Amino acid sequence: MPALKISVQLRSLRQPLRQAIAIAARIGAQAIEIDARHELRPAELSQTALRQFRKMLDDQNLRVSALGFRTRRGYDDMEELDRRVEATRQAMQMAHALGTPLVLNCVGSIPDDEADPRWKLLVDVLSDLAAYGNRVGAILTADTGNDAPEHLAKLLAQLPSGSVAVSLDPAALVMHGHDPLAAVDAFGGLIQNVVARDALRDRATARGQEVLLGRGSVDFPALLGALEQRDYRGYFTVARDFASQPADELALAIQYLRNI
Repeated sequence: MPALKISVQLRSLRQPLRQAIAIAARIGAQAIEIDARHELRPAELSQTALRQFRKMLDDQNLRVSALGFRTRRGYDDMEELDRRVEATRQAMQMAHALGTPLVLNCVGSIPDDEADPRWKLLVDVLSDLAAYGNRVGAILTADTGNDAPEHLAKLLAQLPSGSVAVSLDPAALVMHGHDPLAAVDAFGGLIQNVVARDALRDRATARGQEVLLGRGSVDFPALLGALEQRDYRGYFTVARDFASQPADELALAIQYLRNI
């Protein structure tokens, strides 16, 4: 298996941008995921700012693995949808300028019935964003989590081939009662990013809890093997939503991945 490409989700470090970048480099990451809603907004990225940011990354020997643009509502919600779509387009332009094609977001709540008007709305909006992404060199990448992998895969199958990618979050899948290995089978070559975090789920209460990488229910050796069978060559992005010592815990996560 080729050496893993490892990225750090900067927002997990809970530090100002410059300090977070320095920490990511220090703990051994090759790349970073940037939050385009709170850390570095498209409106703030002038050509001068872009040059300065690229130099900062070059100095730390880092690249951008993906741009996180996680909106409060999905693309199935009509409230302020036009504004949300336009903001996503701006994030796509920013991603391309930063040297990554991936813009990460949850697409929304997928209805069970294809006759539901929200199903057609999702297909229409995602197709529109896909066409825009093709023009600017970016691709919307759907977070996994609430919906069953087969359900999301069914929706994506109705879009033009390769128009929307998938960011596989095995911890989110476990916390919502889904099997990460089954998700690899469902999505196949659509997976362009993997969130390297772990979780446990209490079957009695149906509640999930994020834990240190390697101490949860996700079988990472098996997951890496399944991804290797599908020639996955993207990043593994270490992340934590809840951590008492974020830098130390993400450093341990990187070491865990490299020891597999």
